[in-house]
Amino acid sequence: QVQLVESGGGLVQPGGSLTLSCAASRNIASIYTMAWYRQAPGKQRELVAAITSGGSTNYADSMKGRFTISRDNAKNTVYLQMNSLKPEDTAVYYCNLDGPAGYWGKGTLVTVSS
Repeated sequence: QVQLVESGGGLVQPGGSLTLSCAASRNIASIYTMAWYRQAPGKQRELVAAITSGGSTNYADSMKGRFTISRDNAKNTVYLQMNSLKPEDTAVYYCNLDGPAGYWGKGTLVTVSS
């Protein structure tokens, strides 16, 4: 079993920035693809960004240029730097390890509002 714990969510004004962190409970996280998903009220969960064990990244089109995913394998942690936040980025953000059938965190709420 692997536990994933997200942190860093909160309330931010439009145009602001937040950095989310996800810590994995075991060091096996370094060999798996890790990702961030989000789910807005009334919408389906969607992929935000993913990063492979080798550091290759993939982003949803609407996040490209604004969000940056990174990982620190020594700390078993993946990060999501979010810039130029918009109200439509408001959602619960979930950390994922090893794909949709893998492990999930409980999520952290990001609210973008003035």
